[in-house]
Amino acid sequence: MLTRYTRLFHTVRYLKPGQIGWRLYYRLLRQRVRRQAMAPLGQAERRRWVDSWSAPTWMPPVLVGKGASNEFEFQFLGERGGLASTEDWNHPGKSKLWLYNLHYLDDLCAQDADERSVEHRALVQRWLDENPPLVGNGWEPYTLSLRLVNLTKWLSGQQWQSGEPVPSPWLASLARQAQALSAQREFHILANHLFANGKALTFVGAFLQGEDAERWLRQGLDILDEQVPEQFLADGAHFERSPMYHAALLWDLADLIHLSECSGLVALRERAAAWRSFLERGLGWLQWMSHPDGEIGFFNDAAFGVAPTLANLDAYAERLGLKILEPLAATSIVTQGVRYAARHARESGYVAVEWDHGGKAIIDVAPVGPDYQPGHAHADTLSFELSLFGQRVLVNSGTSQYGDNVERHRQRSTAAHNTVVVDNENSSEVWAGFRVARRARPGPVRISVEEGSLTVQGSHDGYRRRPGRVEHRREWCIGDGRLTVADSLRGRFGQAKARFHCHPSVSLSLADPKRGRLTLPSGQKISFSIEGGRAEVETTAWHPRFGVSQANQCLVVHFTHSDCLTRFSWAYS
Repeated sequence: MLTRYTRLFHTVRYLKPGQIGWRLYYRLLRQRVRRQAMAPLGQAERRRWVDSWSAPTWMPPVLVGKGASNEFEFQFLGERGGLASTEDWNHPGKSKLWLYNLHYLDDLCAQDADERSVEHRALVQRWLDENPPLVGNGWEPYTLSLRLVNLTKWLSGQQWQSGEPVPSPWLASLARQAQALSAQREFHILANHLFANGKALTFVGAFLQGEDAERWLRQGLDILDEQVPEQFLADGAHFERSPMYHAALLWDLADLIHLSECSGLVALRERAAAWRSFLERGLGWLQWMSHPDGEIGFFNDAAFGVAPTLANLDAYAERLGLKILEPLAATSIVTQGVRYAARHARESGYVAVEWDHGGKAIIDVAPVGPDYQPGHAHADTLSFELSLFGQRVLVNSGTSQYGDNVERHRQRSTAAHNTVVVDNENSSEVWAGFRVARRARPGPVRISVEEGSLTVQGSHDGYRRRPGRVEHRREWCIGDGRLTVADSLRGRFGQAKARFHCHPSVSLSLADPKRGRLTLPSGQKISFSIEGGRAEVETTAWHPRFGVSQANQCLVVHFTHSDCLTRFSWAYS
């Protein structure tokens, strides 16, 4: 009981007072919120734009079939499901996240959407007919936000520019959904949720006209004016430090810039230059946080397929006439004809080291996220990922599901990442589905060049809350075809393990408890040796997408001393 209340205290103490106040408001004054959501509205009419919506799309179709009587088949999060009856919108057998995806109506703006226009009209009509106001998952603020943007884009597209009017009931529903969102803006959650609210209110306010639309437009822009500079750090990173959500919010910024062009509204055009600046810096950060394969590194909540790729974003940026800003200043060396360059994104707290022949290490010396909203954080401080020869070699866990369950807890744990676990504890107290109590604080970061190698040093105090008051210090030394990971634990501990999770395509073998080899699918070999520890191999799992788990091998190094070195070496010839 004491532990539970202690954990709750250390979770709540970081919240902003407004978060607590708004949470109490929504919980205790529900009827007032409902009355505001159902407030009388004027007649909903379209605003005239200077151009139709014509942005690129990145998402593959999620509507995978349609049968008789408007029965639809969808695939989200690696799971198929049908929409046969009204009850399926809130089916008790489906996860909350799956149902959220059902209500987003993402397929309206997915690839080749024009080829499914008949199905889309039927789908939208079904949603309107079967989801009465304020009933079910579809009327929660986050689902409202994503659906409103999809509906606005779809109704602003070229297929509706031939003179065919949008049905009046559809416009009325759009207005009612916007009013419901206006009454439920997520000031208690903040971060990417509030950003999504602001984007949605801006979109629908720019699409409709009248007093109500002007109010929603002001509300949306007020949110964005405050949240864009708060959520995007000076080095370009989104402050939740999830490359997946970072990419999603960059797409949001690109959408807002395109909306300013299509709508022609002065209020949006005045802000477009600032949005462009944030997007350009953000694209640079995403480059640093991506591997040579072009996909993101797995830090905090991250998976493929949920957000656009770097290539998708580059194409959108090019269409908008943007450029990616020059990378951060690099610390670099050239040794044995190979150039190694390290860049430190100081505000977000990551270091990316790149070198010739497709080598890259992405190093986490970052806080878990904004103190008041670390919901997508993992206990991964001082973890790293490694690519060699253009292939992923060492990987963090990824994310295959949300919710409050054993597997979600495991994927957020320190043991699921390439860092050190002390006495089987997490470096940050991640709990429930999206909570963090006491969290690891990173120490100063130092990047230096010595004797033909480039060294990155970092530390964290996450285990100092334990009786032994352990501090973890880690040093990555890269150069001359080798990587040495030197771990030092200062304080008292019973056991400690450094874990190195291999990509599923990499095979791992031990010659003895001190030596072994990794073999890449293309045949390259990476030798490793250990000082101050002994090795064993475990079978674990990697989660590259929601709903997907792939078996992989993990090199587990048991500390036999307080200092432990793991050396990896490879040859380019």
